[in-house]
Amino acid sequence: MDTDTGETAAAAASPGRVMGKDGMAALVDILAGRGYTVVGPTARDGAIVLAELESADQLPYGWGVEAEAGRYRLRERPDGAAFANAAGPQSWKTFLHPPRVRQWSADRVGEETVFSADLTRPPRWAFLGVRSCDLRAIAVQDRVLVGGAHRDAVYEGRRSGAFVVAVECTEPAGTCFCVSMGTGPAAGPGYDLVLTEVVDDDGHRFWIRSGSAEGDEILAELPARPADRATREAARAGVAAAAERMGRTMPETDLRQLMAGTLDAPRWDDVAGRCLTCGNCTMVCPTCFCTTTEDVTDLTGDHAERWRVWDSCFDLDFSYLHGGPVRASTRSRYRQWMTHKLGTWYDQFGSSGCVGCGRCIVWCPVGIDITEEAAALHDWSRSRPSEEGA
Repeated sequence: MDTDTGETAAAAASPGRVMGKDGMAALVDILAGRGYTVVGPTARDGAIVLAELESADQLPYGWGVEAEAGRYRLRERPDGAAFANAAGPQSWKTFLHPPRVRQWSADRVGEETVFSADLTRPPRWAFLGVRSCDLRAIAVQDRVLVGGAHRDAVYEGRRSGAFVVAVECTEPAGTCFCVSMGTGPAAGPGYDLVLTEVVDDDGHRFWIRSGSAEGDEILAELPARPADRATREAARAGVAAAAERMGRTMPETDLRQLMAGTLDAPRWDDVAGRCLTCGNCTMVCPTCFCTTTEDVTDLTGDHAERWRVWDSCFDLDFSYLHGGPVRASTRSRYRQWMTHKLGTWYDQFGSSGCVGCGRCIVWCPVGIDITEEAAALHDWSRSRPSEEGA
């Protein structure tokens, strides 16, 4: 199990710069001026959601969150921080691997049928406020969707040219466990700019560093000053304190081996008795990538479209083969999701499929907790030898 929570070498080597809220406003304007569609967090409908930003004023200044298993609430913060809130229900997957994509359309023209590929050009995205867990999730999806022999053209078109502004986490939720997964709270590689928010007696400011050539260019345009030692130390201390305040932890064991060695554990029956197989966990997960296709026609029958849509391994028909589904029971479907996420993902893609964001815990309507389930399986695996020898 990884436990690295330190800064990346690039960030540590650069002293960076310090800017105030005016710098954040300028950052949004500069990105928009370069032709990017800026997306970032904002408070709306009782949650921190990702949306297109016209200005930095739309950032969730003064809002935090309270998150627990099956529960999520916004709360006001007295300090006016913009990024002191844990991951909301959306991830950047919504924009890079969208829930619905039209693949082609067909029209009947006389006696012929004319097919047209959907060549809609995606925006040039600039993602502002990408947390460390989500930064790793983007890297995971890069490996899954464009890192192998079969490349996803939709993802590749949306991902290429995307500008990423990461934010280091200083306020984890009660459901966060990025330290257990080695994905935070400090930002890993993959960003163009990274910032750490500091709010203390010396004011409200952002320590910002670059991770790419374009990041260097934009950093030079911002109204910022050289980073002072006090701000750097306060920023590092805030991230280090966040690492000590994780609301959840995974058991300290090899999760890949744990999943492989507990396939017959009775705990799977226990969780199956609670699971609704609603698929919420897969919808909010920043790395789940499964899709299916839907064909639709208009009422005349002269126009048809094929759409690619998100799918879930909790769907009974997800594993349907001739004669019926392979995984007909709730037990088998939950076990498939968890063992793939924490175990066999390594076999396919060389890493874990879990980044410790905690979304699956928060947005499960019955509060099933993946860290609790992993701990229960770990306890069972440790007790089994003594039981067999009794």
